[in-house]
Amino acid sequence: MIDLSKTIDLSTTYLGLKLKNPLVASSSPMCQEVGNVRRMEDAGAAAVVLQSMFEEQIELESDELDRFLTEGSELSPESVTHFPELTHRVMGPEVYLAHIARCKQAVKIPIIASLNGSTKGGWVGYAKQMQQAGADAIELNVYYIPVDPELSAESVEHTYVDLVRAVKAEVRIPVAVKLGPFFSNMANMARKLEAAGADGLVLFNRFYQPDFDLESLDVVPNLMLSSPYELLLRLHWVGVLYGNIKPDLALTGGVHSVTDVVKSMMAGAKVAMLTSALLKRGISYLDTLSTELLIWLGEHEYDSIKQMQGSMSRNAVPQPRAFERANYMKVLSSYASR
Repeated sequence: MIDLSKTIDLSTTYLGLKLKNPLVASSSPMCQEVGNVRRMEDAGAAAVVLQSMFEEQIELESDELDRFLTEGSELSPESVTHFPELTHRVMGPEVYLAHIARCKQAVKIPIIASLNGSTKGGWVGYAKQMQQAGADAIELNVYYIPVDPELSAESVEHTYVDLVRAVKAEVRIPVAVKLGPFFSNMANMARKLEAAGADGLVLFNRFYQPDFDLESLDVVPNLMLSSPYELLLRLHWVGVLYGNIKPDLALTGGVHSVTDVVKSMMAGAKVAMLTSALLKRGISYLDTLSTELLIWLGEHEYDSIKQMQGSMSRNAVPQPRAFERANYMKVLSSYASR
């Protein structure tokens, strides 16, 4: 039997990092344990994005430290030497930075740190500390939902651009931007982020919508894992942007099977990121996917991942209008014609 791993090249590059395959374990609670990160590497993950360090966590730690020092100074001089016990269980900045260092010691694959916020306050200085802790790259996870009717779309875009520029000013390692799809012109926004220095774009962040509890009349969190259907939006925009911007494209959201990975590559993504699929099926599913990917490429006579990347992008297909309004009319008439 032919060893496909010796005849087919699954390697790719992302953010200047050489990866053995396009499978990246994205940010999730599983990444909080070094043992899990090691298991991800053993199962075939080419890189791991750590869970996010949230802007609110930094603010919480700072606020509670200030409160403790203020209250403690009124009690006794010695009390200011004790660090406070935080009222919420969060991975504060120092713990997070130590986690980066431990993960780097435990595995050989790239470790990508994640910053989650929407303002360019002093917390962006932690980007430099992430670099010093050993992170190979930073994913800037911008989760911002503007609700002020006085805030213009241009102002929202400036928030993203200024944030990227501020982080890039702090570090030498690559910075990717994970953002949502809610822009009036995603292609133009991508160009602005490129001009701000983004080395990669991660498409897309999921919009977690709250639900209503009718008994308590309360607005409650609602978390649902992704479904393969969500892949379509990502394929569309990766396919549109491929070849039109310089930053690498990563696809995240809806990747659950080997065909999802293949479609991601053909659209033009450098990597396919997985979270929900691993939460549902376990870390070992990475090994299954990498094996199935080899088999798929072999059966369809591909020599490498790079051979297929971008082959179904808007710039490559015979009818690029399929990515535009023409597809809207075709879809509306397709069901009635069945």
